[in-house]
Amino acid sequence: MSYAHQNHLPTRRRSQMRALILVCAVLLAGSWQQAKAKTLCVAPGGAYGCYATIQSAVNAASAGDVIDVTPGTYKEDVVIGKPLSLLALFPDTAIIDASKLSNGVYIDGFDNHGLASVEVAGFLIKNAVNEGILIANTSFVTIRDNRLFGNNAGLTSGCPGLPSYELDEAFDCGEAIHLSAVDHSTIANNTVERNAGGILVSDDTGPTHDNLISGNTVSDNPFDCGITLASHPSTAFVAGIVHNTIAENFVSHNGFQEPGAGAGVGIFSAGPGGVVSGNVIAKNTLVNNGLPGIAFHSHDPFDNLNDNQLVANRISGNGADTDDALTPGTTGINVFGATPITGTLIVENVITDQDDDIVVKTAGHVEAHLNSLLGRKTGLANINANGAGIGTVSATENWWGCPAGPGGHGCSTTSGTNIVSTPWLVSPFGDHDNDQGRGDH
Repeated sequence: MSYAHQNHLPTRRRSQMRALILVCAVLLAGSWQQAKAKTLCVAPGGAYGCYATIQSAVNAASAGDVIDVTPGTYKEDVVIGKPLSLLALFPDTAIIDASKLSNGVYIDGFDNHGLASVEVAGFLIKNAVNEGILIANTSFVTIRDNRLFGNNAGLTSGCPGLPSYELDEAFDCGEAIHLSAVDHSTIANNTVERNAGGILVSDDTGPTHDNLISGNTVSDNPFDCGITLASHPSTAFVAGIVHNTIAENFVSHNGFQEPGAGAGVGIFSAGPGGVVSGNVIAKNTLVNNGLPGIAFHSHDPFDNLNDNQLVANRISGNGADTDDALTPGTTGINVFGATPITGTLIVENVITDQDDDIVVKTAGHVEAHLNSLLGRKTGLANINANGAGIGTVSATENWWGCPAGPGGHGCSTTSGTNIVSTPWLVSPFGDHDNDQGRGDH
């Protein structure tokens, strides 16, 4: 069709054709951009025409490139400041040995504003002085299928080289994986063992929100929690840790080095003014940790540890809480707050092999329903929070270990005041043979 003929087309038809040409141009440009992305390789000694170090390949890569790393040991602290995928060709065979180096991998959005879309997968990362993987000020990161052990080697020497923006980390050097000011990211299917601590989610450099931590095995990290959500408010800002999901992780035998070292999952504020709110802790297995399976600690005024949900976790064999959060005995869940903690929802958890299944020490209100409370002594205790006042607990429709309900022969019981425990279940939640366990009491 000639240009002259086009000019005689109706105005609407010409507009449609121009729009179609524009769409085609955009698609062609996108295809050209995709074609630009390339795959680089890394091999020890630069074999096969590959780069000899991971860092040299990262430096040479363009945005969106893939870096394949062949088996071998790479003595590096890899700093990533651009969007790319860093992939081990075979799991656990590409080893990042960060002996005498600060980190194994540092995804650095702190110095590279707007960094997003980084993936690190399949590596064995060990011996870092501070953190195995540090992720700061970035979005849409994926950390998957890695194994991290022996990191935080600088613990006995004061964590040399720890970034100045990392607050309150000197007792654990920041743990094996650390997220700060990270959003919409996934930490999945990693094995985190024999570090000082496990996975840390903090707000040292800004808000950390809308992340998924799922399917990880976190065990035998002696000096801190398995998974920690810790707000570190500064005098300049309160950032917060909000709307994160901690789901389907296996968290075992962390924080056992000394009394009070670490919980299975810790929800903490180093306040005053810390924010850890609106997070979901669901379907995790939390066993044999030094502090309770899930521990809330709000020690100062004006903290916000509100509106967190603890759903369908299996909790067993964890320790008692200590210091001002002290619990009467070994504890499954402890909700401790000098500031009232409100909106806490505890549902469908199965708690066994604990002296005290749920302990509430806050002047706020807690909802606890459809749980199986199978501990040795107390199913639910509501205790005055060191003079800060006693709150209320709605604990209806729980299974207390026998049909007679709390305090019945062979059942766990309640302790303290301001607890509503009736009606209760007459069989464990989900037992449809007995009208789903609901009793009219």
